[in-house]
Amino acid sequence: IYVCAILFPDFEGHLEVDISSMPSPASPSAPEDGAREAERWEGYVDWRNRPATKGRHGGMLAASFVLVVEVLENLAFLANASNLVTYLMGFMHYTPSQSATTVTNFMGTAFLLALLGGFLSDAFFTTYAIYLVSAFVEFMGLVILTIQARTPSLMPPQCAKAGPGCSPVSGAKKAMLFAGLYLTALGVGGIKGSLPSHGAEQFDEHDPRGRKGRSTFFNYFVFCLSCGGLVAVTFAVWVEDNKGWQWGFGISTIAILLSIPVFVSGSALYRNKVPTGSPLTTIAKVVLAAALAARRDGRRAQSASNGAVIDRAPSPTGSTDMKDYSCKPGDIDAAIAPSPAEPSRELAFLNRAVQDPSSGGRLACTVQEVEDVKIVLMVLPIFFSTIMLNCCLAQLSTFSVEQAATMDTRVGNLRVPPASLPVFPVTFIILLAPVYDHVLIPFARRVTGTEMGISHLQRIGTGLVLSVVAMAVAAVVEVKRKNVAAAAGMLDSPGNKPLPITFFWIAFQYLFLGSADLFTLAGLLEFFFSEAPPRMRSLATSLSWASLALGYYLSSVLVSIVNSATGRGGHQPWLHGASLNHYHLERFYWLMCVLSAVNYLFFLVLAIRYKYRNAGVIKE
Repeated sequence: IYVCAILFPDFEGHLEVDISSMPSPASPSAPEDGAREAERWEGYVDWRNRPATKGRHGGMLAASFVLVVEVLENLAFLANASNLVTYLMGFMHYTPSQSATTVTNFMGTAFLLALLGGFLSDAFFTTYAIYLVSAFVEFMGLVILTIQARTPSLMPPQCAKAGPGCSPVSGAKKAMLFAGLYLTALGVGGIKGSLPSHGAEQFDEHDPRGRKGRSTFFNYFVFCLSCGGLVAVTFAVWVEDNKGWQWGFGISTIAILLSIPVFVSGSALYRNKVPTGSPLTTIAKVVLAAALAARRDGRRAQSASNGAVIDRAPSPTGSTDMKDYSCKPGDIDAAIAPSPAEPSRELAFLNRAVQDPSSGGRLACTVQEVEDVKIVLMVLPIFFSTIMLNCCLAQLSTFSVEQAATMDTRVGNLRVPPASLPVFPVTFIILLAPVYDHVLIPFARRVTGTEMGISHLQRIGTGLVLSVVAMAVAAVVEVKRKNVAAAAGMLDSPGNKPLPITFFWIAFQYLFLGSADLFTLAGLLEFFFSEAPPRMRSLATSLSWASLALGYYLSSVLVSIVNSATGRGGHQPWLHGASLNHYHLERFYWLMCVLSAVNYLFFLVLAIRYKYRNAGVIKE
């Protein structure tokens, strides 16, 4: 970890931990006589629940432990997810469609459960505690899968191939399989919902160096995620295919187990945000109070039209009492950002929650709470606009593997397994992330004169544009692949013999996909974290993973809709046929390209109208 200070020039500038102030091994406790009391981080505690102090807690060094943990965590997750279809078909005797559905449900559930991890981190526990519990839960799930893969009596009997005499796993064996899978999914969800936020919490957003350090952290978080994925889709997949799945699950088990002591070793440096209660309760309270106030206003207006004498609530405009609705002293939001004295004009219907004096008791709302809910409602459309991109990633990855399986996958004397094809996007991300952070961003800062160089929404928009290009490239590559098959007279071949075209053609679409993923995922994580209210940051950051989950689900729905629409009137559906050569996959890719372009226009309208919560984050 300390080598990072040498490898990356910006690393030392982001260090906020004064190593000299830490106790030395020979002196476990620093002398207190004459020592200057360090300034505290308001709203943050250390791992022993004591107030976190500046110069001792937080900074890039603390966040570096999170980056190392992410390598191990994503290795543990992707080592199984990338090749799980093969395991279910070969050893659990599921059909291809059953295997694909099981894997889609498993991955979608894991990413959706990130919302649960983020919610618990914000409401009741720290991100530190949620990670440790989630890592242990994932470890237990992987132990179950490893034991089952190693014990033949816990799996269905072996058979030559799927058929009437080859029954899929059932009964207690099936229960054991799904217990292992969904314990793993629960652990993965908790980690995804807490780990990125925990790393981002280490930076001071009031300091320009802290904000730049946080941006670097998110870039390298995606970089480390890809490093773990690279090992997973190469070494781990090779072990699973050649040495056995008990070794494949074993690698994942060891990886997630090692991540726990690595994470704990940084405990003395972490600053942990104090939980502030359920953010969902705040949202529900504000919306309900505003709705009830609107209903009372309607009744008052109706009574006034009938000539009744009523008491009207004083207008908040020019009122000197609005300060009474500001956040209470000591609230964590007040420690991070100043509380507004009056509600803003955006989403003005929610202002009734504080403007109506009859709202009281449990529905009493502060201006800060109303503004927090407004921020959540304003970022949700951005969240929905990214689902289409993740749909492209999920769908394109599925069909790209099938395309490459019909092509020549040899590299010299080595034949690359289809499950290792994701090596292309993760390799591109690994190569692009350092260039992006150390070359492109500094150049953009000099050109634009802004602190971030490229704003969060600009990064997300760039990723959406690249996804449009990726789908167009995929369509062109598919046309070329089918032309080669037609020229070689292999359109009706059973698929045992590869087409005379190298699978490296697929690398072009993966180049744009990897670039889109780098821009969008890093941009989304930082956008949701920096824009969300402090009390809701872990939950908001989890929306990045929820978008990925909904993209997986939408991809399956989209395939069904396309086949249903194109198969009417006796026509052959686009995505159906004796082999992939009879599919109209290029038409489907063009459709995805058009849908992605329309989605980008929708995003563009949202981005132009969006106002950042903290203009200082964008403008120097």
